Amino acid sequence: MKAAETRHHTEPFLPDITAHLNRGRKTSQHSRMKENPQAGSVLELSPQILSRVDISKFRNSLKLNTCVELLQEGCHRSFSELHSLLSCDRDRRESAEPGTALSLQTPLEDQKDKIQTMRHYLSRAEQAERTNTWTVACEHRLSLGRYFSSQEDLWLSLHFYHSCVDREFGGHSRPATEARVCLAELYLQTGELERAEQQAELCIQQAEDRGWLDSDGLPLRTRGLKALWRIYSRMADLLVDAEEYSQALELLHKGRSMAGKIGDTQLEADATYQLGLTNQRAGDHQRAKQMFSSCTQVYGTLEDDDGLVKSYRAMARSLESEGNIDETVQCLQKLADLSQSSGLRRVQVDSYLWLGKIYYKRGQYTTACDFFQRGYEAACELGDVSLLEEAEVFIGTARAHCVIRKHIADIASAAPTATHRPKTWEETGRLQDFSGDSTDLTDTAL
Repeated sequence: MKAAETRHHTEPFLPDITAHLNRGRKTSQHSRMKENPQAGSVLELSPQILSRVDISKFRNSLKLNTCVELLQEGCHRSFSELHSLLSCDRDRRESAEPGTALSLQTPLEDQKDKIQTMRHYLSRAEQAERTNTWTVACEHRLSLGRYFSSQEDLWLSLHFYHSCVDREFGGHSRPATEARVCLAELYLQTGELERAEQQAELCIQQAEDRGWLDSDGLPLRTRGLKALWRIYSRMADLLVDAEEYSQALELLHKGRSMAGKIGDTQLEADATYQLGLTNQRAGDHQRAKQMFSSCTQVYGTLEDDDGLVKSYRAMARSLESEGNIDETVQCLQKLADLSQSSGLRRVQVDSYLWLGKIYYKRGQYTTACDFFQRGYEAACELGDVSLLEEAEVFIGTARAHCVIRKHIADIASAAPTATHRPKTWEETGRLQDFSGDSTDLTDTAL
């Protein structure tokens, strides 16, 4: 009786279904884990719940997220600079004329790569400034200036270069000196020559006796000297256009002196050539010829065909201006031979036509016609229609003069064959061939 009561209190009236199901689940889960050991870890993973920060990154713009990250990192100055640049970009585009390239540019705040690059380098530059490592800070800003190298980002490049050189600390460091020569090159590109000159001269001063190299491994002082030579060259061109030759020559002499300091033979030859051109424009052909003669020697040593071509051309112009026609012809013959051997068809055509014009002016129409014909054949190989048409006009004009000259000579002659020839031309409509230079006599009446 007591045993029955005990069983009644210890055993449940109904079987434990939950426990049975759990045992079944454990057994089936255990068997699946045996078959696939990784299944257990997958089952134990709970669904990932996004935080409010993660959700805000999806909802907010790239600009807002980047600014928030900079503030969270404590980079308040970087935040202010980035925000200012984005505002400046918006104002520039809004003030541009509708339909212009500036107005159609993609907003800077929507260009992810550029935003992230600025965030990266600006934050590191600010961190370097906190530890007074000014050279490192300038290095990061120099990297930003070099990054924004496209034409549409020129304003950003100028901003970061100036933020590198215009600072109280670090403004004389190696990266700041490189930023100066970069500014000189950019200002030369935009035509702001006085600013370009100022930055190039400061670069040369700061790099003097330092042995610094730029980011590409080139000597910074040499790069500054080359930039200053190009600036002087551009300034001289403007002075020549204004017919202020003495000031232009003074600048070009300074530029040539710089090229000599660098030890760059090619650059020195280019500077000498420009000096020759300026003397030529000023009317000093004797001095110009000396410069061009020096250039041909240097360019010949360097095997620079382009340099030789432009030097021979300039020399021929000076010789022709002085009336030295025979020397002009010799110079043009050298130019024609050089262009033929170098495959410079355009130069070859110009040389032959130039020679033809010289002989045409001297009344040697047969020889002129021969050179015009050579120019025409070279123009055919080049495939330049305008040159072909020009050569055809010259050939036709020269041949007409040859025929007229021969016709007049026949009329004036008492020989039977000479008097019969004009009648034959009139009846047949065919012109007999003409050759030889017997008719190439100067005729002032024509």
